[in-house]
Amino acid sequence: MKPFEISVPQHEIDDLHRRLDSTRWPSSPRGATWAQGTPVEHLRDLAGRWRDFDWRERERELGKIPQFVTEIDGAQVHFLHVKSPHPNAEPLLLTHGWPTTCFAFEQVLAPLSRDFHLVVPSVPGFGFSGPTRELGWTVARVADVFAELMRRLGYDRYVAHGFDFGAMLTRRLGMRDEVRAIHVNQIFSASVTTETADLAVEAERRSVEKAYRYEFEQFGYVSMQSTRPQSVAYALTDSPVAQLEWIEWAFRTWSDPDIGVPLDALLTTASIFWFTRTAGSSARYYQEGDETWGEPEPASDTPTSVAVFPHDVGVPIRRMAERNHRVVRWTEMPRGGHFAAMEVPELVVGELREAFLL
Repeated sequence: MKPFEISVPQHEIDDLHRRLDSTRWPSSPRGATWAQGTPVEHLRDLAGRWRDFDWRERERELGKIPQFVTEIDGAQVHFLHVKSPHPNAEPLLLTHGWPTTCFAFEQVLAPLSRDFHLVVPSVPGFGFSGPTRELGWTVARVADVFAELMRRLGYDRYVAHGFDFGAMLTRRLGMRDEVRAIHVNQIFSASVTTETADLAVEAERRSVEKAYRYEFEQFGYVSMQSTRPQSVAYALTDSPVAQLEWIEWAFRTWSDPDIGVPLDALLTTASIFWFTRTAGSSARYYQEGDETWGEPEPASDTPTSVAVFPHDVGVPIRRMAERNHRVVRWTEMPRGGHFAAMEVPELVVGELREAFLL
């Protein structure tokens, strides 16, 4: 393991600016809405803000967080390691999802580190872990990599939390003896359909509605990334505006409309994906690493806590989750969406403390 410092070459920043300045903007039909994709005028404004974004200042801010890299299973693994002032604090592994990076947890690090030793990896193929160089990266493989990372750090007993892809990975880690308990924001196999729902229950009606909207209104990105991830890679690696739109659409569509993901977090995320050229390798997980999507996972006896955020992309149902999870805590959160650690970090901090400390 060795320390890692974010240092993007100046020519990469200059190239980003040049490409933003020379964007070929498409036309937009009169009356177009988010149903067609991110509106042109909205994206023009965001691109201008990205052009003026002070990446060097963000480098300095992010550089205050202790960061390291190591090689596991042939891949570079970048991770944040923030130790608690209490030597005997319990280790907590935090795992991000798509389309984010480990810095999705930036706002929760300081308060959580009062109680936990924090390990926050960049999933291989995302962010500063860099692109994966071969096929075969799946949820199970990454879970094994993260377990090995925790072993190398000397943490033989720990708890884990994740969202999106990180929720699936956290659930997989929870099958291991060294993981005392897990907390997730999503259990994708725990939604209901019109056939399985109790439509007299409001939450189950919402679960059906969310699933319907996701499948018939929002599924385009999944179709592309699960069937033609390399096609996605060409577009998003060559055009910063395409990369920005791909992330902004998800951030806007899946977050709490009254809160949203902060602009600074959006531009930081887009910048990291752009500079690391990880659009394609992150997309490949939808083709290779989605073996747990929608299907009940093997039964687990690990204590499992779930936080359901009202504006998330899906609504898990407790009775469905209890088919194969030992659910010990189920919290209906008052606000927030899919990217809760960026939208409502104070709620995430409080929830994780209650789940793991009480």
